Amino acid sequence: MKTSQSRHNTENVVDLFTGKSLSELHDQRFIRLAPELDGLEMLYSNDTSDDRLFSLKVLCWGLRANGEVVGLVPWLNDIVACPDICDPLNGQWEGYYDPGIDDVFFDAPMHKVIELETAAEYYELQCENEDDVVQELPDTIGTHAVLATEESNKLHLVEVISWRLLHDGSVYGMLTDMNKIVSTPVLPGDDCLYPAQTSDQFRYFFQHQIANKIKAEDPEALAAISLLVDGY
Repeated sequence: MKTSQSRHNTENVVDLFTGKSLSELHDQRFIRLAPELDGLEMLYSNDTSDDRLFSLKVLCWGLRANGEVVGLVPWLNDIVACPDICDPLNGQWEGYYDPGIDDVFFDAPMHKVIELETAAEYYELQCENEDDVVQELPDTIGTHAVLATEESNKLHLVEVISWRLLHDGSVYGMLTDMNKIVSTPVLPGDDCLYPAQTSDQFRYFFQHQIANKIKAEDPEALAAISLLVDGY
């Protein structure tokens, strides 16, 4: 009876930011990740694109506690499940894309579903704290974080080394604290890494194509990032 009552109470408590019940959020937390190594992409559109679609490389696939498997991408200032993307221009998910065979699909590949379910069963962990590390994957798509600097209107681009999954389902992009490096190369799990999303200087994530344009001072890229930072 206590379990039933507790579940009932949880279902009636709603998170103000998402509008979802706490039980629903608990069921949607990520419990296992698998890297995307075959170049699959996410397709999306927004209000400025008319009939045009854009693509981003899928970073990894995530298994939720409810059994759902979705692709994840760095999106604005977080890592987001592809079907859940949203941005100021009403960006919306349009599916997954395999550029190798020019195929659009809407469900996670079965081999990734099997990989995640099997790994979750095999590596079943008993964690005591919400911030216990469950997994850490190297970044394989060239993600960069944009950090503010002490100088006004100055930004700093930093490579994301890895992505760390915690027991509470949070996924953090890990950056290098240059003052704490003991040995190189810096690898996932190193003590000199810290989560981007918890830093006051962190602004946005960008994949390497945009990051390289920013480094090259491409006018359009600089104008776009200026708008983002001004609106932060």
